[in-house]
Amino acid sequence: MLEDAQMLNELDRIAAAAGREIMSVYSRTGDVVFSEKADSSPLTEADTRANTLICRELRALSPQIPLLSEEGDLPAYEQRQQWNEYWLIDPLDGTKEFISKNGEFTVNIALIRTGFPVMGVVHAPVTGISWLGVIGLGAWKRSDGGELEHIRTAALAHDGAQTTLRVLASRRHGEQALESLLAGLGKSFNSIELGNMGSSLKFCALAEGKADFYPRLAPTSEWDTAAAQAVLEAAGGLVLKTDFTPLRYNSKEDVLNPSFLAIADPRFDWQKSLSAALP
Repeated sequence: MLEDAQMLNELDRIAAAAGREIMSVYSRTGDVVFSEKADSSPLTEADTRANTLICRELRALSPQIPLLSEEGDLPAYEQRQQWNEYWLIDPLDGTKEFISKNGEFTVNIALIRTGFPVMGVVHAPVTGISWLGVIGLGAWKRSDGGELEHIRTAALAHDGAQTTLRVLASRRHGEQALESLLAGLGKSFNSIELGNMGSSLKFCALAEGKADFYPRLAPTSEWDTAAAQAVLEAAGGLVLKTDFTPLRYNSKEDVLNPSFLAIADPRFDWQKSLSAALP
């Protein structure tokens, strides 16, 4: 079994290679051709090509570890609940962003152990940037083939002097619920800066200290969040359900996440500030 640090380097390599597959489709002139899957979500050639590469490389790297990908079959829970560890993959997170050609899509690869993401890589094909994390070792950012840069989340003031909370939200989901939540947070902060961003890039912004809070009050799937959760938590943050318990994986038949809160600074009293505003 490869050591975690060595495994992370391999994941970085695989994600970047998948990113090149995606960019070979993205760079074509004209509109992106896509079909609809059974759940009405879009599927492109880029999704398929990236998935094929990632699954092939991970099977060669760790043949003993099962794979679960958005673009593969979902094994029955009776089988999955036997997995102590497995790879969880979203070969193209943000397919709608890919189709609209706004650049805000990623490759996500996570290693799940006993229900928690312990290692993850998020790669942005358009910029060539990767965010990497291993729980217990730390988190890093690599800019298009450059050196690794250690990243950490930003701290909030705990003495009531905090003036601005930097919040990120999805471009496409949950606007009404978000407005109610932000209204409740307004009692704890003098001002709130709200930004919008696609895919798992929101977690990465928290991980490198560029934002403080990402609430998600609309549906996601486990492959959408696992890799970025590993990066954020390795950088010092947390991802919690709205009851303030940890967001877990592979604990039920479906792979849908509940609403969750991604926070950069776990020492801040989020429960006090949010409880009255949460649904």
